[in-house]
Amino acid sequence: MNQIGAATMWCALSWVMVNGVEACTNVLITKGASRDGSTMISYSADSHVLYGELYHWPAATRDDGTMLDVHEWDTGKHLGQIRQVRKTFNVVGNINEHQLAIAETTFGGRAELESQPGAVMDYGSLMYLALQRAANARQAIRVMAELVEEYGYYSTGESFSIADPHEVWIMEMIGKGKLEKGAVWVALRVPDGYVTAHANQARIRTFSLADGHVSLTSRELDRIGEPAVEAVYAHDVIRFARAQNWFTGEDRDFSFSDTYAPMDFGAARFCEARVWSIFRQLHDDMDQYLGHALGRDLSRRLPLWIQPKRQVSVSDMFAFMRDAYEGTPLEMSQDIGAGPFAKPYRWRPLTWTVDDQKYCHERAVATQQTGFVFVSQSRSWLPDPIGGILWFGVDDAKSTVFIPMYGCITRPPRAYAMGNGDMMTWSDDAAFWIFNQVSNLVYTRYGEMIGEVRAVQQELEAKFLESTPAIDQAAAELHRASPERAVEFLTEYSVEQGDETARRWRRLYQQLFMKYMDGNVKTPDPPHRNPKVVWPGYSEAWYRRIIAEKGEHFRVPQP
Repeated sequence: MNQIGAATMWCALSWVMVNGVEACTNVLITKGASRDGSTMISYSADSHVLYGELYHWPAATRDDGTMLDVHEWDTGKHLGQIRQVRKTFNVVGNINEHQLAIAETTFGGRAELESQPGAVMDYGSLMYLALQRAANARQAIRVMAELVEEYGYYSTGESFSIADPHEVWIMEMIGKGKLEKGAVWVALRVPDGYVTAHANQARIRTFSLADGHVSLTSRELDRIGEPAVEAVYAHDVIRFARAQNWFTGEDRDFSFSDTYAPMDFGAARFCEARVWSIFRQLHDDMDQYLGHALGRDLSRRLPLWIQPKRQVSVSDMFAFMRDAYEGTPLEMSQDIGAGPFAKPYRWRPLTWTVDDQKYCHERAVATQQTGFVFVSQSRSWLPDPIGGILWFGVDDAKSTVFIPMYGCITRPPRAYAMGNGDMMTWSDDAAFWIFNQVSNLVYTRYGEMIGEVRAVQQELEAKFLESTPAIDQAAAELHRASPERAVEFLTEYSVEQGDETARRWRRLYQQLFMKYMDGNVKTPDPPHRNPKVVWPGYSEAWYRRIIAEKGEHFRVPQP
């Protein structure tokens, strides 16, 4: 199978699709908002059928006239052929050798626009083709826009995060369905010093209309590289909406989100709430949007971006991707649904009905069905082969480890490599299965086990973060003499960290299984052969719930 279609993932969520919820979260950080001056984006690729692995497309040069087969990223379905470009760049996961990083979340949008007959470009192919063909964010926007214009757009509505060492952009796109070929879209540069996020709901509302200076239409894409440009959009994004009677106001009042992905309860509670939970950690004025996060006030929309009260570190980004509404009214570890061990997860389906009344679980950033998760760093003060890092993990962000994968590496670690197992094929040395062994064991006794997972997680991530300046320096010295040697050095370093992390996590699984097997807690008791054993039971609060429901049945008579 062509590598464009090698991954299978469906990242779509809307209120009418929540029973099959598989959704993603992105956080976008500009240079001025980051602690070290890097740009960063994060991505949790969430799907019950996505196998977590680290994709790799090596740089290549091809003959003119070469054609490329395009397969839908979600399903592997062959969509058609497009013209291949002569030269493509090295891509590792979702970052390339020029420090360009791209991520996405699916917002679905209007049902009338879900299907476009004959279209060849799906959202996954757009991301990975742009990474192979573009050297910066503005070029990526142009590549994506021109591809859907020429070949049609196969997917539903998408929000894209696009970052290079200097800029961060948010781009939102939806197809024209059976009505016309192609897509309508808007791309905005996030102001330096600000942060934004999106989580399966379109977030761009009004935007600056074309003025030939800071805002352009798709008919002027040849000027997208001009530094003053901060907004670009499909020339017919408003015209197309008018033709369907979805918008009748003045052009200046046109809102992409309100027109193509109208807000409803599910969009607020299951999608915007995740953005709110991140924003509240960076801004003191977010409590006013709690009603919106709960789905009770659809009119009070979150701002597209905020200026944070503190600069954001790589460690902060790891923490954002592990967020589960802690300390908010949506926290999942305190009610009966958390079970006796305070588990901040709810098994699907997301909505359920009792006595003809529909209810819902929460949908947090951190979720059990994550295939892979990353935080990208693009650093303008370093040469491209050294400056781009993809901090990459597989499975649930709360119980994974973010390992440094430099964007120049020529091969992935064996544990994370494409083809080492799949969703229905076990591999003993595949990181995806090793991390899932740990997380699914932890889910059974979450409150007791998660602390031990965090201790090893923090130990490894702290080691990687502390080592990065020295690795950068060593690579920079090699790069001055031989860029090829620098790439080789960073490849060996990244591969070693990935494979060793998988081995360490396998040992952690073995230790946890032995210690917590059969509901006991066992600790070594040298020089005795047998360990000490304690029976922790349940919390008093949980015992009281048992008593309230069936206490008389279990009551032991007093002598």
